[in-house]
Amino acid sequence: MRPGGALEVLATFLKLGCLSFGGPIAHLGYFRSELIEKRRWLSDEEYGDLVALCQFLPGPASSQVAFGLGMLRAGLPGALLASFGFTLPSALLMIAFGYGVGLVQDPSGAGWLHGLKLAAVVVVAQAVWGMGRNLCPDRARRTLALVSAALLLVCPSALVQVAVIAAAALLGRWLYRTDSSGAVSVEPATRRGRVAGAVALVAFAALLVGLPALAAAAPDGPLAVFDSFYRSGALVFGGGHVVLPLLRAELVPRGWLSDDQFLAGYGAAQALPGPLFTFAAYLGTAMRTGAGAWQNGVWCLLGIFLPAWLLIGGALPFWRRLRGHAGARGALAGANAAVVGLLLATLYSPVISQGVRGPHDVAVALVGFAALELWRAPPWGVVLLMAAAGQWLLPA
Repeated sequence: MRPGGALEVLATFLKLGCLSFGGPIAHLGYFRSELIEKRRWLSDEEYGDLVALCQFLPGPASSQVAFGLGMLRAGLPGALLASFGFTLPSALLMIAFGYGVGLVQDPSGAGWLHGLKLAAVVVVAQAVWGMGRNLCPDRARRTLALVSAALLLVCPSALVQVAVIAAAALLGRWLYRTDSSGAVSVEPATRRGRVAGAVALVAFAALLVGLPALAAAAPDGPLAVFDSFYRSGALVFGGGHVVLPLLRAELVPRGWLSDDQFLAGYGAAQALPGPLFTFAAYLGTAMRTGAGAWQNGVWCLLGIFLPAWLLIGGALPFWRRLRGHAGARGALAGANAAVVGLLLATLYSPVISQGVRGPHDVAVALVGFAALELWRAPPWGVVLLMAAAGQWLLPA
């Protein structure tokens, strides 16, 4: 662990938690801009490897990447503080909205929110541009990225994402089986780290199997609530919006929430930075009235994030060891090209398709891209610029 590393991680991810609008793929762009380009915590190759791993795992990909970045920077304390900082701002706002549900107007038509969608366009475009240059240096990998993007645009499901990355890894292993130019120096995981990783993976499986049996004794008790959120977080690929039907099926039929309450919270979550999984904090708060409401929100938040933390914390020690093997480097080269393709596909849908409404929006996005890429403006400044443009300059 670097001296002061854990506090640096907390401050950095608290800042990112306040500014990372636009959904999980946009979050990856914000992470890259702040941590890879500005702070040099990792190389683009290492960052691409981590993103590829998180795409393989169920759960919220951007939150898992945050946990992994914190762990690589400052060990387990860094991982927990990264997750805490990235989640805290939107979690607090979601709990507050849980207390005042129905009192806040729908923000979906606000100009500033449209500006934040344009900020996501700019940040993701810069991530595609930069990672494409670094991770796709030859014709084969550029082709692989473009083919991956085409497949994901035609078949945009989470399972197809996993299949495309896996296929690209196999192809990369074959294409670069004799290439030693990508050799990297990898700090091997300690025996203690591997044991801790194995314990985390066993705990993930034990909770997934054991919680339903324990919850059956009290169908409306705290364990039943925790089990509902844990299983929703553990069994979903793609994260974010994909978890919504699972949560609704767990909560609304049981009478814990009405459909109107569920949809009101979902609408509010769209206007907030940070991970969409903090929607769980609102759900837990809105499920109860009076004393204990916010505590129930925190309980549900822990339930939905815990499987993601156990999975990435358990897999990362073995993944880093795998990176040092010659046969794995080609596979990771192919997987990284597919990650660029994934970002490229997502740049079109939903980032551009939902964020850009006409030529005025394109003009503002181009100015934001120039500020970020050419003039190296800080991401938070670009976010504020886009929000102001959406509120005061762009047509409604």
